[in-house]
Amino acid sequence: MGRSADLPRQSGEVDGDDSSCHVLHVDMDAFFASVEIRARPELRGLPVIVGGNAGRGVVAAASYEARRYGVRSAMPMGQALRLCPRAVVVAPTRGAYTEASAAVMKIFADFTPWIEPLSLDEAFLDVSGAVGLFGRPADIARQIRQRVAHELELTCSVGIASKKFIAKLASSGCKPNGLRVVPADQILPFLHPLPVTALWGVGARTAQPLQRLGIRTVGELAATPIDTLRRAVGLAAAEHLHALANGIDDRVVRDREPEKSISTDRTVASDLLNESAVATELLRGATEVAERLRAAHLVARTVGIKIRFADFTTVTRVRTLSQPTQTTSTVHSSALELYRSLQLDQPRIRLVGVKAENLRTEGEASQLSLDLTGALPSPRASADHAIDALAAKFGPSAVRPASLLRRPDEALPTKTWRKAASLGTTDE
Repeated sequence: MGRSADLPRQSGEVDGDDSSCHVLHVDMDAFFASVEIRARPELRGLPVIVGGNAGRGVVAAASYEARRYGVRSAMPMGQALRLCPRAVVVAPTRGAYTEASAAVMKIFADFTPWIEPLSLDEAFLDVSGAVGLFGRPADIARQIRQRVAHELELTCSVGIASKKFIAKLASSGCKPNGLRVVPADQILPFLHPLPVTALWGVGARTAQPLQRLGIRTVGELAATPIDTLRRAVGLAAAEHLHALANGIDDRVVRDREPEKSISTDRTVASDLLNESAVATELLRGATEVAERLRAAHLVARTVGIKIRFADFTTVTRVRTLSQPTQTTSTVHSSALELYRSLQLDQPRIRLVGVKAENLRTEGEASQLSLDLTGALPSPRASADHAIDALAAKFGPSAVRPASLLRRPDEALPTKTWRKAASLGTTDE
């Protein structure tokens, strides 16, 4: 790919002097909903909600048409449907978002090796070494947006700045499908009118003591003596927020830290009352965790479970295996043994989770193993890889355990997370 400078501006773009703006924050627009709409074009333009359709359903994502009615991620589905009665509710498609995310990240990698993913749908890019080949940062952003649109039929918004958190604020402010440059000499005029809740680290709890001091904008925060802030929010938070409010952010774009665990949990539509039902949910979680292990070429030495009861009491258990694994059957059998060790009498369970941790790469695990027969793939491992290949060719639902073939509204969407560098972002 060669240099493509001075690309024409598109609608929704706010350009400017980007000569020192080497940080891009690329954020996909309504990512989960957009992936579902891409698969079902007849939904385009309609208010679409992705999530569970049962009594305990929650909103995993919403299209912008649904958001106009006040629908937001993590909102109870009943509330969302009261706000938007004509919404089309779509069950999450397992694997589709990870696949789309990988394609997005691959496009980013064509422009720079310095990529810091924050979640499946957003990342920071350092393009300081790419301007000689691809043009100014704003043109790099345009090329990324064009490729995402043309190759993936999705849209993204890009913020461009000299500081990471300014780039992220810029992308949030130009959604959906926008681009905004914040020149280095315009950081404070851009930043100070924003509400103080726009800053990283200012949630509802931190905002309360700030509001009691009469601080509602970033500019007011920047003008507040730091000693006053320390008394209100504590030493560490005061120094962090005061620096951000004055446009100070020395953090650099860095590669994602190695994953420390791979986990999934699921809130079921109605309480599980027997071991058979729990075993099915454990199989669902084990299948997803093992698939993600194999996709990342990782093996796990430790398997864990999380069980949350109807009264919201939560217990966790972990077990270290004799050999690292990435097979679905081993993860499932270990998780089931952990559950049985709880020796529950008449349980009422609302959430089941499975976790793999103490991760190693496949190569590292092979080098550490003294069992020479371990070099030969087991029949179960071969079957798992065959299923992975079918899923890659025909879609994630091509082959599934028979016990998992149930209606999509019988349980809530699976929630997954990675124990890596994260800023607590949501699908916006």
